[in-house]
Amino acid sequence: MKTAKILAILVLALGLTAQVAKADFTFGEPVNLGPTINTSSGDAQSCFSSDGLELYISSDRPGGYGDWDIWVARRPTIEDDWGTPENLGPPVNAGQHEACACISCDGLSLFFHSDRPGGLGETDLWLTMRATTNDEWGEPVNLGPPVNTSGQEHAPRLSTDGLELYFSSYNRPGGYGAADIWVTKRATVNDPWGPPINLGSVVNSSADENFPIISADGLSLYFSEDYLGPYRPGGFGDIDMWVATRASVNDPWETPLNLGHIVNSASVDCGALISPDEFMLYFCSERPGGFGGTWGDIYQAPIIPVVDFNGDGIVNINDLVILIEHWGTRERLCDIGPTPLGDGVVDKADLEVLMSYWGQEVLDHTLIAYWALDETEGIVACDSIDNNDGIVYGEPIWQPDGGMVDGALEFDGIDDYVSTPFVLNPETNSLFSVFAWIKGGAPGQIVLSQIDGADWLLIDPSEGYLMTELKGSSRFGAPLFSQTVITDGRWHRIGFVWDGSQRMLYVDDVESAKDTQSQGQLISADGGLYIGAGNKLETGTFCSGLIDDVRIYSRAITP
Repeated sequence: MKTAKILAILVLALGLTAQVAKADFTFGEPVNLGPTINTSSGDAQSCFSSDGLELYISSDRPGGYGDWDIWVARRPTIEDDWGTPENLGPPVNAGQHEACACISCDGLSLFFHSDRPGGLGETDLWLTMRATTNDEWGEPVNLGPPVNTSGQEHAPRLSTDGLELYFSSYNRPGGYGAADIWVTKRATVNDPWGPPINLGSVVNSSADENFPIISADGLSLYFSEDYLGPYRPGGFGDIDMWVATRASVNDPWETPLNLGHIVNSASVDCGALISPDEFMLYFCSERPGGFGGTWGDIYQAPIIPVVDFNGDGIVNINDLVILIEHWGTRERLCDIGPTPLGDGVVDKADLEVLMSYWGQEVLDHTLIAYWALDETEGIVACDSIDNNDGIVYGEPIWQPDGGMVDGALEFDGIDDYVSTPFVLNPETNSLFSVFAWIKGGAPGQIVLSQIDGADWLLIDPSEGYLMTELKGSSRFGAPLFSQTVITDGRWHRIGFVWDGSQRMLYVDDVESAKDTQSQGQLISADGGLYIGAGNKLETGTFCSGLIDDVRIYSRAITP
């Protein structure tokens, strides 16, 4: 695209209206903070000071005053390593269970929960204060009713302005079961806390919602389950981390999303905490490789902006055009700067981040399976992202130089296909996308299907249009048909996108069909995938032609 045309689009884009602000981001590989911070006892992060130079943790390590204590680790700058944690000592730690500290932005108030004497229930929320950051903490004060009850109040988290206090409570009247997240508010920092309000049935459920963390802008709420359970469906095996977002502080919370397979594992993963500069996620985990203890160790994982907007593996003019088209809006896809979480508007900061990746092939961490089909021989189609290598059946022909992106695999339409392990369940993945290049094919043939599930990408039996049979779970679910022919012998990039409520089909990065599924979920299936054949391997469903570069993402791609 000519520079003048790009500038013209930019000028027009400045007048676009605002949309929802939710930056698309992913995570790098988690790293254990090591033996300075972690021990063979339990260790869990609690909060940061506003300058990011103090990390408060909860631990039952030796050297404490009884049960779990609150400790603090310090560092000279955010580039330095953390020093050895120091116990806060009395009167904060009193020989009982003191944990889940939350410090105010001015560093003068510290909230935590404890089962110490003088409370109203099993655990209560307490507050300790100090006159300056150089002074010692004062005698803790119970927050009292209406915040605390005869039950269990847990894990306080203060908003940036100090006017909202989020916390979890077990089986509190008015809840939805197990632990729920509540918020209490006050008019000024000198006013008493008001009656707590349950965050409602979108955030809370009959499962366990605990350890809330509210973002600095108040638009994201991170939380986890607890050992008591039950766990939310759609997780990765044990306690997981989730996030709910909202368009503004006056809007309702949207359906929570799992933070994904990079930071969540089959083990306990808990207590998502964003660093003050918004470039790092801290959490505790019992995953293999740690030092041990309840809640395991503290890990950090870099937060990485998703800069490959259209999911083609490279940052180029196509991504720039998408950013320019959303200039001045709050479009989540393009709001990637100045931090990976965005600042609520697509502007120069986002352009600078995008240009820092210009021309680079990028590894999108939301890419959960990728069969490049670039092999030259053999019966294995390698997954470049995970352990989902496919087995080749029949006698398809490897075409090392015949693909749209390097090599491709040529299918005969009779009995050739690739079988892969399980990748995802459409019912529990609230966001996902699948794209592939195809050349050839005939009406009724299948490009990608799920064993004992639906045909994901296929060619309709009469006109050669792209279609999908991935449909909603209600009785009104039906296939989605495009009006775009893909059997003309040319290369086409075809795709299916699910954003949690809408299905979209794409041909050559252009939306060709779209609809809404009323129940907000797709039909369930837990089988592997077939590339180049229908889910039952029926005659007539085998694909004839070339297939290349099959990609599956855990986000809703916008080509």
